[in-house]
Amino acid sequence: MPCDAALKALIGRHLSGFQVTGSDAELPERAAVAVCVTELGQGADLPGFPRHDAWSRQAALILTRRSKQLRRHAGQWALPGGRIDPGETPEQAALRELAEEVDLQLDAGAVLGRLDDFATRSGFVITPVVVWAGPARRIAPNPGEVASIHRIPVAEFMRDDAPLLDHDEGRVHPVLRMPVGENWIAAPTAAILYQFREVCIAGRHTRVAHYEQPTFTWR
Repeated sequence: MPCDAALKALIGRHLSGFQVTGSDAELPERAAVAVCVTELGQGADLPGFPRHDAWSRQAALILTRRSKQLRRHAGQWALPGGRIDPGETPEQAALRELAEEVDLQLDAGAVLGRLDDFATRSGFVITPVVVWAGPARRIAPNPGEVASIHRIPVAEFMRDDAPLLDHDEGRVHPVLRMPVGENWIAAPTAAILYQFREVCIAGRHTRVAHYEQPTFTWR
C-alpha cells in the first residue's frame, strides 16, 4: 500500500462521505489526536517488523510510546495528541501536538478529516483528526513526553485477526485491541486505529465509541 496520491485521494473521499458522530459525554477534558499517514521509512523497529536498508514508501501511521515519566498513561501506546487549548479547534490541537511531540510541522492543508469522538474511561473526549504527512523523513521524539516513535505499516492494521475482542464478565461491550507485530495496542488508541482502517481504507462506516478499554488505561 504505497503512500501516494491515490491513497490520499481514497482516504479523502471516504472521509468526505462519512458522517462524524460527536460525543455527548459530560467529561472534564477535551483532547485531539493526529492519525498521521506517512511513509514507512526504514521500518517500525519493533518485534515482528524488519528494518529496511532503503527508505520504504509504503503507507504507515505514526504511533508513539509515551514517556514512563508522565503522570498519566505512562509507557502506553498513543497517537500524537493532547488537550485542546482554549480557543483551539481539534484540527489545530492535533497539528500542534504533532509538532510538540514528534517535531513534525504540518499546516492546515494536511488535514483530511475527522473520525468519531471517543469518550475514555480516564475522563477525556478524544477527537481523532486524520492528517497527511507524506514522506516526513525528519521526525524526532520530545523526550519529555515521548519515549519512542514508530511508523506502523497501514497494512498491519488490515490483518484478518484484527480487531481482538475480549468479552469480560460484567461488561456490556467487549474490550477492543489491535494486534501489531507480536504485540497489541489497547483501546482507546486501538479503537481509533480500527475505525481508521474501516472508514478511511475499507470505506465501511463502522462505529467504535461503544468499545471498552482495558482497566490499565483508565488511569
